[in-house]
Amino acid sequence: MSSWRSLVLRLGEKCAEYGGNTDYRDQLETCFGVVRRELPHSQDDILSFLLQCAEQLPHKIPLYGTLVGLVNLEDEDSVKRILEDTYGNLQAALDSGSCNRIRILMRFLTALMCSKVLQPSSLVVLFETLLSSAATTVDEDKGNPSCQACADFYIICILSCLPWGGAELVEQVPEEIDRVMVGIQAYMSIRRHVSDAGCSAFEHIEDRSQDDGGKDFLEDLWSRIQDLSSKAWKLDSVPRPHLPFEPQLVAGKSHDFGSLNCPELPEPPASASSITYGKQKHEAELKYPQHIRRINIFPASKFEDLQPIDRFVVEEYLLDVLYFLNGCRKECASSMVGLPVPFRYEYLMAETIFSQILLLPQPPFRPIYYTLVIMDLCKALPGAFPAVVAGAVRSLFDKISELDMECRTRLILWFSHHLSNFQFIWPWEEWAYVLDLPKWAPQRVFVQEVLEREVRLSYWDKIKQSIESAPALEELLPPKGTANFIYSAEDGDQTERGLSSELSGMVKERVTTREIISWIDDHVLSTHGVDVTLRVVVQTLLNIGSKSFTHLITVLERYGQIISRICPDQDRQVMLISEVSSFWKNNAQMTAVAIDRMMGYRLVSNVAIVGWVFLPSNADQFHVSDRLWEILRNALTKTFNRITDLRKEVSSLKKSVVLASEAASKAQAELEDAKSKITLTLVDGEPVLAENPVKMKRLNANVERTKQEELSTQESLEAKEALLARAVDEIEELFLCLYKSFSEVLAEPLQDTDGSLHPSSVEADGMAIENEDTTAMELDKEGGKSEKSDLNGGSTVNGYNVGEREQWCLTTLGYVKAFTRQFASEIWPLAEKLDAEVLTLEVHPLLRKAVYYGLRRLDEF
Repeated sequence: MSSWRSLVLRLGEKCAEYGGNTDYRDQLETCFGVVRRELPHSQDDILSFLLQCAEQLPHKIPLYGTLVGLVNLEDEDSVKRILEDTYGNLQAALDSGSCNRIRILMRFLTALMCSKVLQPSSLVVLFETLLSSAATTVDEDKGNPSCQACADFYIICILSCLPWGGAELVEQVPEEIDRVMVGIQAYMSIRRHVSDAGCSAFEHIEDRSQDDGGKDFLEDLWSRIQDLSSKAWKLDSVPRPHLPFEPQLVAGKSHDFGSLNCPELPEPPASASSITYGKQKHEAELKYPQHIRRINIFPASKFEDLQPIDRFVVEEYLLDVLYFLNGCRKECASSMVGLPVPFRYEYLMAETIFSQILLLPQPPFRPIYYTLVIMDLCKALPGAFPAVVAGAVRSLFDKISELDMECRTRLILWFSHHLSNFQFIWPWEEWAYVLDLPKWAPQRVFVQEVLEREVRLSYWDKIKQSIESAPALEELLPPKGTANFIYSAEDGDQTERGLSSELSGMVKERVTTREIISWIDDHVLSTHGVDVTLRVVVQTLLNIGSKSFTHLITVLERYGQIISRICPDQDRQVMLISEVSSFWKNNAQMTAVAIDRMMGYRLVSNVAIVGWVFLPSNADQFHVSDRLWEILRNALTKTFNRITDLRKEVSSLKKSVVLASEAASKAQAELEDAKSKITLTLVDGEPVLAENPVKMKRLNANVERTKQEELSTQESLEAKEALLARAVDEIEELFLCLYKSFSEVLAEPLQDTDGSLHPSSVEADGMAIENEDTTAMELDKEGGKSEKSDLNGGSTVNGYNVGEREQWCLTTLGYVKAFTRQFASEIWPLAEKLDAEVLTLEVHPLLRKAVYYGLRRLDEF
């Protein structure tokens, strides 16, 4: 890397503000000197790299803004090019709805304004453009209120710039910025409050994730900005490196910034029904998602030294680092521990990362990324961060009964993986008391599922050794994952055992699939019936493939036709899945893998998996294990991913068809043009048409080739569209089947409720749960039993005392909401049919509420 690139990239990393011990002024002067020297030779590269660094290292934007300001003193034309490129990038980001890029580029423009590069009035015009678009959007008459997510995002972008440049704007253009603030206040008065109920990490604590009296994110940010304004825009979390250079910077020329255009909003739905409104609202929220939903894990005392705005600024730093440095773990961790703030922020960093892990409807990255980040931070801050993470786990564990079911699953997966990176060390004796809780208690189930996932990541004896400080917890370990081959016992059915042995011998001798099917038809199926045939074949083939994943897949690939022949319909496939579950009853992972592979090979359908999951014997286990939910989740996800991939392929093929058609038209036009230019020439005194035979042959061949490519692409598109249409029908059938199954299985249990399953109002065996206060979230409290009194004067162990029937309903309804939210994009097109066929007036209100909250149809409940 050239010296100037290295200096620009590492700018500020050794400064005191970024965790170092040098002066940023010296670094800026050194970097500026090198850039000024190299600018005449590498202008394009330097300007492009500067803008790239500002976009992808946004926590250092004040430094890059100051550096551009210094360059502006020497080369105004180069800086004008930077502004033009920034303008083009911002307009492109607005057009495409690239939220992170819009925020960062606006922050960069604010830093350029502070460094006297950009005129303050130009920045105010940008603010007013976004504000005008936002106000129009939420206007009932002129706009489209279903797209409020876009309007709110524009206002958030404006407000998020003010901590970085509010003081300069008030000093230089006080009237203009006052006009912007008044406009924002007017917008806040006409917008709708956004409830997080459908995407709150906590099920039964109203707005637990929201700050100060149930404010939504924008309302909370607005109050923080107002507080900052009342304190003369002074804050500690934003460095101001331009101030020492201000006497020099004022001599530079301040440039104008071109006007930007906000993209046109979709037209309001023709029919003003709640479903059409909800669909557009859902699409807007997908395009402009809320990038953080705070989860208050630690007590307020851990943040008492922070101003309200400091929390927002540090969150912005952390989220930007997580987003832009996701491809480089070490750089990510290094930047996160070296933010330019003068106070400690380990607790805030942990809360922000856990808020991302548990972000609903989904985080920006896969959970494995956050696992690696936390691991690197624990290594980077060994004396502080591991204890903070442990405190966060204890705090969330105390509230596990209120945690959303999807968040609970994510926490289990993260925690088990995290422990696997630290030799599975955890003070399990703190949680040994869960053995005294009922088997359906969420805390007990959590420990059980964490141990089960740890076994998957290691092996049974290793995990048993890791809990030696609480040996009684061995009761919660899963069985050793051996296969349950029913024909290995001597006392089994001898006839079936003989058939199994014969089939096994045929497989070992590599007898063809056709011959095996003939043998089954002639000697097994006709004599012993379907049940025995299915049991013998499935048990035997699974036993042959039980040595490893590879063996299993090989068996399914080679002999899947045999299974398909025996199980052609849904009822037989349900029996097949039951047999697989019986064979692998001691290994939840292999059960899930086998069923998933069978679905991939089309041996079982997704509807059959739903039918099996909701068998009465399985439904009784919904609240005590994640085993069934994992299998159902895998089936839904596989179906969803398939239709998503098909839509992407169809979209790509449509573009290819257009390009192929254009290429064919161009080739035909070239041929026609060549024919029209054929001239007359004399041959033996007679005029004849003269043409270039080589050229004409090439043009004709090109026409034929492009037409063939167009035809081939069109045929591929038609084939994919047919597959997509079939997939749409399949997913519709799947979700209707799923919700009908939920409705049927919940009908009787919910009849006994009084219309509410809120833990604070549920009475089980004469006892109830009290609303837990925030002291239960204290970090410093060590693990162990926490006893409280319930509303009826009884004893509540660790804040939990719900009967089995109520817990079953809570768990099942929690998964209804979780699945609905996760696959909302596919469920919204079915909303009318769901309302008509499943969510009728006869269905229990709690089921309808779970579905509506998953779709965020909050206004209807």
